[in-house]
Amino acid sequence: MTDASGDRSLTWNVAGLLADGVGTARTYDVRDVTLALPEDLELAAPIEGQVRLSRTNRGILVDARLATSLAGECARCLRPLTTPIDIELEEEYLPSIDLTSGRALDTEAEPEALRLTDHHELDLEPSVRDAISLAEPIAPLDRPDCPGLCVVCGLPLDEGEHDHPDDEIDPRLEALKAFRPAE
Repeated sequence: MTDASGDRSLTWNVAGLLADGVGTARTYDVRDVTLALPEDLELAAPIEGQVRLSRTNRGILVDARLATSLAGECARCLRPLTTPIDIELEEEYLPSIDLTSGRALDTEAEPEALRLTDHHELDLEPSVRDAISLAEPIAPLDRPDCPGLCVVCGLPLDEGEHDHPDDEIDPRLEALKAFRPAE
């Protein structure tokens, strides 16, 4: 089953899917989703993609293929840039409440397992937020051969002239000016 309307959130009620047989799947288009990120990250585009939810013998298997981009700046020249981010998630979410009795399930056996909410909702937002944070490049560049900034004037090296006069050298260090290290 495919939801063609496109979801604007990353939360789905999966009670119906939990009641279906093992192997049943539903696919959702994700469009125009935004979410709050840590202070140092900012989305440059909404999250788009597709999420497939499949019933397993234990819970719900999520297979998500999402894309977005982050706003930032080049690590060398400080120009603004956008970095495309592709997110691929494959996670199993287990129920926290028994669907038929409504009683809480024992979660101590698998404390690290991802869980559905008490209302049988699958909230993908924390996993997507973590995936975006992990996909953020350490030192993004606006292009691979970015020359960076001039150490004298601070302007990008590929803009304007950078024929700066040499600073006056302390006379005691003048002899070091001609020094060239051996290869």
